[in-house]
Amino acid sequence: MQTKLYSDMLPAGFTARAGKLSDYQLCFELVNAHSRRLNGRNDLNDPELIRLDWLNDGFNPETDIRAVFAPDGALVGLVECWMIDKPPVHPWNRVYVHPDHMENHVWEHLLTWAENRSRAALELVEPGLRVSAHTGTEHHNPASIRIIKNLGWTPLRSFYRMEIDLDSAPEVPALPAGLTIRPYDPVSETEAVYHCLIDSFRDHFDFVEPPFEHGFKEFRHNLIDMPGYDPRFWFVAVDGNEIAGICLCRPVDEEDAESGWVSELGMRRAWRKQGLGFALLQHAFAAFRARGQKRAGLGVDAESLTGALRLYERAGMHIARQFDKFEKELRPGKEISTQSL
Repeated sequence: MQTKLYSDMLPAGFTARAGKLSDYQLCFELVNAHSRRLNGRNDLNDPELIRLDWLNDGFNPETDIRAVFAPDGALVGLVECWMIDKPPVHPWNRVYVHPDHMENHVWEHLLTWAENRSRAALELVEPGLRVSAHTGTEHHNPASIRIIKNLGWTPLRSFYRMEIDLDSAPEVPALPAGLTIRPYDPVSETEAVYHCLIDSFRDHFDFVEPPFEHGFKEFRHNLIDMPGYDPRFWFVAVDGNEIAGICLCRPVDEEDAESGWVSELGMRRAWRKQGLGFALLQHAFAAFRARGQKRAGLGVDAESLTGALRLYERAGMHIARQFDKFEKELRPGKEISTQSL
């Protein structure tokens, strides 16, 4: 059953329509207006990141985006409904609302539309499997949290943005015998790095392993084809000819030009609890500092099943921001994503 749209609740003169790929520049400006009010700085430094994001295989701005405009034509709200996972058991709905319009029912309109759009996943997921839609917002945005809860979404998980100042040179610890850390070879190791990433992420909350063809294509699009990719900042820990762990980084964070960003850090099970994750992280910090970056950042599940939060705290990182995730069950059934170890 669909939930009522809030079209009649938008103020007079406000309009809503389907998205267009050409909206990416307007969305870029909206995202940064939202972030400046909440966080005191921009969240993105390149609109091309949004355009390329919307070009992910399986995502269609005309069916998966809804935009709200004020009477003067300004974009004041936008939601993306992501169902590109295979199977899409947890559609992800990302909402942006201009801070001047939080009280105009724009968020309600967009999130209700997104819930209805997420129900398309029910036709794409095998009967008997649980389907729940996800959304989220910053922990320090109580107005949006109140709206999300009022619409019947329940808290699921929190995630942290963690940072560290690179004032002094990180000490890269010695590795166990036979293990080495080096930059990856983009000519011969891309597929091997992807397999290591999948092996690592099997132990991450909410993970669903994608079919190889789809997952590898998405991996290349989102980590290699994006602006800022630099293979010199992709590090692999190798044991003989086998990749034991990876640390895939961007030398420049998309929201902070003076910071490096750790996009993915993962170890295969057989090599955990040997200090390898810590060594990879310190190796990345040293590379950032050598480039002249003043900080480093990454994102982490606040209740990481593998203990990643403790690792980052031991490395000297601190919590900079918190993002809260919510869900709404669309169909009960068997949960196929990773929930525990």
